Amino acid sequence: MVACAFPPRLFGGQAKGPPVTNIMFLKTHKTASSTVLNILYRFAETHNLSVALPAGLHVHLGYPRLFLARYVEGVEGVEGVEGVQPQHHFNIMCNHLRFNLPEVQKVMPNNTFYFSILRNPVFQLESSFIYYKTYAPAFLRAPSLDAFLASPRTFYNDSLLKNVYAKNNMWFDFGFDPNAPREEGYVRARIAEVERRFQLVLIAEHLDESLVLLRRRLRWALDDVVAFRINARSARSVTRLTPETRERARSWCALDWRLYEHFNRSLWGQLRAELGPRQLRGEVERLRARRRELATLCLQDGGAPRNRTQIRDPRLRPYQSGKADILGYNLRPGLDNQTLRVCQRLVMPELQYMAHLYALQFPEKPRKNIPFLGE
Repeated sequence: MVACAFPPRLFGGQAKGPPVTNIMFLKTHKTASSTVLNILYRFAETHNLSVALPAGLHVHLGYPRLFLARYVEGVEGVEGVEGVQPQHHFNIMCNHLRFNLPEVQKVMPNNTFYFSILRNPVFQLESSFIYYKTYAPAFLRAPSLDAFLASPRTFYNDSLLKNVYAKNNMWFDFGFDPNAPREEGYVRARIAEVERRFQLVLIAEHLDESLVLLRRRLRWALDDVVAFRINARSARSVTRLTPETRERARSWCALDWRLYEHFNRSLWGQLRAELGPRQLRGEVERLRARRRELATLCLQDGGAPRNRTQIRDPRLRPYQSGKADILGYNLRPGLDNQTLRVCQRLVMPELQYMAHLYALQFPEKPRKNIPFLGE
C-alpha cells in the first residue's frame, strides 16, 4: 500500500455509493493520457491504494515489449501447477505498457475496471513525430511529417521495434499488429475484442465529456477527476497540417482510424443514453468551473502553463523529448502547507509523481533516478 502523506480532502463533492478502486488504465501514447495518469495517481495517494509501478529503475512496464507481470515492482511469484503465479494484487495499474491481458490479470484483481483513451490518429501521429523525433528511426530520417507521409516506406522499417510510434501506435498499444493488412473481418474482430475487455474508452478531443462519464462509472467525487493539462506542448512545437497530409495520415494509420471512429461513436452513444444533452452540458460546466477555481487557487501566471526554463521549482519541470516543448506550471507563492501539497499533486509531471509514489510504496528500495532533474 502507498504510505499516504496526502492531506485530507481539501474539497467536498463526494459521489453516491462506494468508489471503484481496482482500475486498469491502458495509457496510450500522445493522447492526453498523462493528464488521466495524474488523476489516477492522485486518487491512489488520497485513498492509500497500491499502484503497479515499474520495477527497479524502469519508468514504464516493459514497453514496447508485451507486458509481463514481472515488470511490476513487488510482484513475487510462487511456483504452481500453471507456472509462476504472482502473490500480490494491486489496486491501480496505469503506466505505459503494451496490453497483454493474461499477464495483466496476474497483477490485477478479477473485479478490475478497464479503460483507455484514444485520440484522432492524425494529431496523435503529428504529436508522436515531434515527441519521438530523435528516438524512432523512421522519424529521425524524415525531414518533416509532410515528407514522411508523402513516402513513408522510404523511412519506415517495420522490423525495428523503435518504429512502433510511427504507424498505428494506438493499435499497437492494445497489443495488436500495427502492420496487419486492413482486412475487414480482422479489424472488426480486434475492435470487438477491445469492446469486450474495456468498459470505457475516453476520447482526447472530448476529454471533459469523457471525464464526466468516467466519474459516473467509477462513482468518484468531482474533485477526483478535475485535472490540469499534463505533458502538453507549446503552440510553437505543434505542426500545422495540410488537408493532403491529414488524409495521408488517416490512410497510413488506418487501423488506428478505425479504432478511433468506433470508440468516438461509442462514447457519444453512451453519453446520450446516460445523460442527455442538457445534463451533459451541466456536468461539463461543473467540471470546468471547478478547474478554474483550482487554477485560481493554485497557479501563478493566471494559470497559464510555462516552458521548462520558466518553471522555478525543478521538481515541477517536465521531461523534454525530441523536438517538443513540454509545458509545466508555477504555483502561487504563500500557499498554506495543506493547500500547497494538494496543488503540487495537481501539477506534478508524471515521472516525478511515479518516483514519489514508488518511494512511498517501497521505502526500502533505492529511489527512482530521474537524471534530467539534476541538469
